[in-house]
Amino acid sequence: MKECIRLVRETSVALASGKARNQPRRRLALETGAVLHAMAGAWGNYFGTKVYSTHVKHGMHFHVVLYEAATGKPLALIGADYLGQIRTGAASGVATDLMARHDASTVGVIGSGFQAQTQVEAVMKVRTVKQVRVWSRSQEKRERFSQSVGAVGRAVGSAREAVQGADIVITATFARDPVLEVDWISDGTHVNAIGSNNSQRRELPMQLLDRASLIAVDSLEQALIESGDLLLAWPPETWPAKPLVELQEIAAGKPGRSSPSDVTIFKSHGLGVWDVAAAAWVYEQATAKGLGTAIRFEV
Repeated sequence: MKECIRLVRETSVALASGKARNQPRRRLALETGAVLHAMAGAWGNYFGTKVYSTHVKHGMHFHVVLYEAATGKPLALIGADYLGQIRTGAASGVATDLMARHDASTVGVIGSGFQAQTQVEAVMKVRTVKQVRVWSRSQEKRERFSQSVGAVGRAVGSAREAVQGADIVITATFARDPVLEVDWISDGTHVNAIGSNNSQRRELPMQLLDRASLIAVDSLEQALIESGDLLLAWPPETWPAKPLVELQEIAAGKPGRSSPSDVTIFKSHGLGVWDVAAAAWVYEQATAKGLGTAIRFEV
């Protein structure tokens, strides 16, 4: 996770300076319920695509295809279920480091699935966390999640109890409608909303977006396609008047907050270029250990 946070931050700076490229996710939906997703990027000596399939009844399967930028030579096919989980967490780790108060120490989590795990892991890499409160619909899952966090973890009985008074809030759900209310969020809170990358789903109420002093997205181009949190709250033609920036701008030096009382939000969708950077690191580690290039890595 520490390495992936570094990579996401470096890649974001490269995007800001034009030294990296990203192509937003595209989807191909079938009548069977299966969907093919693809997102691409180029960074440094590499370019590639993360491609994955999903089916509501049969699960998800992730891969990154990595190529050499100078020649177009294929380098690796990496099974990326866990790699993508780490990278999604790392993006929120970067946003938290750039946007949350430096003294932030309490975390409220709504959702207890596999993505929520690395969200908390990443936040704990960039802040000294004293308490993690988690709520999800399944009591068994939220109790198991809180135990996995360690001594700072605590399962609670409601979403409000999880996030009220928290310095950092994480929403990691498949919800179609908002999972929290604006008056649950205290002044000075930073929110990482990572659950929705669908134009018809959202986790955050419009009132919270209106209250925020700064909202960072990983890509405005991608947000216009799939950010239900924003699209269902604000017509796109109003976005230039909103406090919306890309995370790369903050990584390159734009202030992430102007006062300790600011409410800030990172609306995460995920960038293909971040997957390429993470896959490239895995590839380099493997080849440095003498594993060669003619191998399929499972990460």
